[in-house]
Amino acid sequence: MEIRATAIGFTAILMWSFLALFTAASGTVPPFQLAAMCFLVGGAIGVVFLMRHPERRVALRQPLPVWLVGVGGLFGYHFLYFTALRNAPAVEAGLIAYLWPLLIVVGSALLPGEKLVWNHVAGVLAGLLGTALIIARGGMSFDSAYGFGYSMALLCAFTWAAYSLLSRRFGSVPTDAVTGFCLAAALLSLLCHVLLEQTVWPAGPMEWLAVLGLGLGPVGGAFYVWDYGVKNGDIQVLGASSYAAPLLSTVILILFGYGEPSWRIAIACLLITGGAALAAKNLIFADRRNGSM
Repeated sequence: MEIRATAIGFTAILMWSFLALFTAASGTVPPFQLAAMCFLVGGAIGVVFLMRHPERRVALRQPLPVWLVGVGGLFGYHFLYFTALRNAPAVEAGLIAYLWPLLIVVGSALLPGEKLVWNHVAGVLAGLLGTALIIARGGMSFDSAYGFGYSMALLCAFTWAAYSLLSRRFGSVPTDAVTGFCLAAALLSLLCHVLLEQTVWPAGPMEWLAVLGLGLGPVGGAFYVWDYGVKNGDIQVLGASSYAAPLLSTVILILFGYGEPSWRIAIACLLITGGAALAAKNLIFADRRNGSM
């Protein structure tokens, strides 16, 4: 059961690996407008499912703390991420924001029934190092002048880590509730768009398809499987494995002609995959022992 749920959660990481490609293909749609459109598509996924299973609509009747965690996680992460990128260089801000897998693994020690061991920490640190090699291709230079942007990126990392860990604490809340979180996040993103941006619609069919792909996958559908994974799977393995997203994203961009292979990518591949395997060591061997009994 745990391995199956972990595998389902990992499909979110696979979806996030297409984020850069679909975003690049979506043209010049402003960030909050794009988020609103994607969250709307993500919410529509759940609406269609609930229309077919009306008995499960009760999942939307959740207490206020659950809504605050769900909407705060989905919308808060993207709001802080976009704010960080507007106020700091993308390389440094992106790397700081990608501290969330490390925070999930370390923070999991506070969850009931979870135990943090050396291979979890070693695995996630290897993943972080591999991600740094990918993101910081031209080097990094943290400038105090961008302190506000760096702070927003750090809050962004803490927000997604907190959302994931608290989702585990609210394990009894059905994943169907993500439908409501997506729709509420779409509304808040639309409000930010109206206040902060000028509307720019996708220029053609390919850009519209890219927006649809984002909503069905990285900025929509992924939230459902991630919710299920962190609630029912091995959250420490999922945290360490999350560093596969920037690696796979870079590989996909290379395959589609948006980048070129390099030794950095090869080393990052070894670090990230090795780190994920190290973090999953206990899960894999525990399953083998259970299967042999």
